[in-house]
Amino acid sequence: MSASSWGPLQGVKVVSCSTAQAGTVPYMLMADLGADVIKIEAPDGGDGSRRMTVLPGMPSTFFETNNRGVKSVTLNLKSPEGRAILHKLVAKADIFGQNFRPGAAEKNGFGWDELRKVNPKLVYVSISGYGTRGPNGHLPGTDSMAQALGGIAEAYSTPGQKMRTGIASVADESTAMLAFGGALAALTHARTTGVGQKVDLSLLGSLVRLLGWTFTTTMWRNKNPVTGQARITGTAERPGISASFNDRDGKPLVFQLTGPDNWTDAMMALGFHSRIKAAGFENLGVIIDNDARREELLALLDDLFATGTRDDWVARLREADIVSAPINTMLEASSDPDVLANGYVTEIDYPKHGKRLKIHGTPWQFSETPAKPGIAPELGNHNDAALAELGYSAAEIKDLRARKVI
Repeated sequence: MSASSWGPLQGVKVVSCSTAQAGTVPYMLMADLGADVIKIEAPDGGDGSRRMTVLPGMPSTFFETNNRGVKSVTLNLKSPEGRAILHKLVAKADIFGQNFRPGAAEKNGFGWDELRKVNPKLVYVSISGYGTRGPNGHLPGTDSMAQALGGIAEAYSTPGQKMRTGIASVADESTAMLAFGGALAALTHARTTGVGQKVDLSLLGSLVRLLGWTFTTTMWRNKNPVTGQARITGTAERPGISASFNDRDGKPLVFQLTGPDNWTDAMMALGFHSRIKAAGFENLGVIIDNDARREELLALLDDLFATGTRDDWVARLREADIVSAPINTMLEASSDPDVLANGYVTEIDYPKHGKRLKIHGTPWQFSETPAKPGIAPELGNHNDAALAELGYSAAEIKDLRARKVI
């Protein structure tokens, strides 16, 4: 298999024994950037996510999104020959990844202690649900579990209603981004020193990191944040607000302010200043730590925004250099002009299905080594090429296939 000819990760070789989302997206991102990524799958059916969310006449949205651009090699890792082939692949790799339930990798011949003997420079990325050191470290984990434990359900909750985990896999994706960065950080060290290492991370730990400064503020105040329509920040002297409102047609928008001058500028631009002043809200600081006044202000703004259109309100705020945006549905986001112009969503041909479909673009813009999204592989599509590169003859490959080693 020849090295890719695009992206800043040209020449980086990755082997992944990973499934689902958090365990596959880091290496899909590497493939976008030119890395040579081999995904190991079981010969009988492969990654179960191949069969998730398959729309009529299209590939699996789940598998395609999380595995595009990688190469599929099938190995029966319960057989000595299958494990031997894996070790040969790892000997040539820079990075290895797995996200099996704790203990499963060691049981099946691809734990850290075993693979580091095969390749001392190897970066070994291991993803778990809870982390490895706590009382629940032995348990399997999912995105919903991490959302539930990590606190993000509160961040999007509405007072008086039940907290719920969200539809978007924010814990999985956060973990994937951190695994991507952690792996490349460890690879830099390995190439400098010749010493590989294991990188452990978890869905729960990644979700906690995602909460950022809001989590810090909660801990320092020892008080849960106020949730709902608005986020109030700062002090009475320098108040801030981020709040969402519906226009007269029920279309939502958001604006964010970071100080008293912003507040005056925003209310003047919207034509709300006289009403706001008359109601005693000329100084936004009066709502800091005052729940009743905060709700009174939000109710007034609800009424005011309901007198016009979202496009007009957003245009007025932006003209005054106030941060504002429409609140998009996912479908609206997929056609947002900035999303499209920057290539965050793009289109790609799927010859097998005879379609050209929208897909995630890439979040990076490299001036010299651009990224290149691909499509996900058919199961075992790269068996022959991968084994030939390891020195197996056509006859040997045919024999391995007949005996269901691959």
